[in-house]
Amino acid sequence: MASRLARTAVETVADPGASLGAARLRPSVVPRVLPALSTVASPRYSSGVPSEDPKTKAQSIIDSLPGSNLMSKTAILSSAAGLSIYALSNEYYVVNEETVVAFCLLSVWGGLIKFGGPLYKKWADEQSDKIKNILNSARADHTQAVKTRIGDVKQMSGVIDITKTLFAVSKETAKLEAEAYELEQRTALAAEAKTVLDSWVRYESQVKQRQQKELAQTVIAKVQKELENPKVLKQILEQSVADVEKIVSKA
Repeated sequence: MASRLARTAVETVADPGASLGAARLRPSVVPRVLPALSTVASPRYSSGVPSEDPKTKAQSIIDSLPGSNLMSKTAILSSAAGLSIYALSNEYYVVNEETVVAFCLLSVWGGLIKFGGPLYKKWADEQSDKIKNILNSARADHTQAVKTRIGDVKQMSGVIDITKTLFAVSKETAKLEAEAYELEQRTALAAEAKTVLDSWVRYESQVKQRQQKELAQTVIAKVQKELENPKVLKQILEQSVADVEKIVSKA
């Protein structure tokens, strides 16, 4: 657009007649553009889309203008209209094919924003709600898992006392096992000592029996040897007779 304005200025300076002829030819573009604009805008009214209230539309247009009050908005709108008229009248801006294309693009984008915006917002809200539900469900599951774990830990709160009791029982068991082992060792030692003593008693008994047998054999042998002596036999006979006489005399 700037290049066209510069080219127009150069042509005006170089050939005023040519610029005048161009000025005469340019207004003919407007009648061609206006039907195109009317054909672009006419489907909106011919479609089934309900038309908005003019007052509401005007109020929305006024609200979209910059400014804090109605006076400032009116001043801005008047200034913009004046500048547009000035630019068009002095041919600083010319309505051409680029303007139509820009208007069409703006109309398309405006339609997409107006009609597709709510749909996109609805879809985005649905996705946001879906993600929120997933996150809330995950948070609820995590909370429930934590509560379950806390409950399990609370059930194990008496583990310390149980462990202390089991430790005391195991300590007492170890002590009893040590005492039982000591008694077992003592019993084994006593049994071994008894076995040794019994062996000694048997040995002494055998020794005594052998000594007594030897003594008896010695006495018998000595008696038999003395009985072989006639003097001893005579003496024994006389002693026997004397004993018999004493018994008879007493009777």
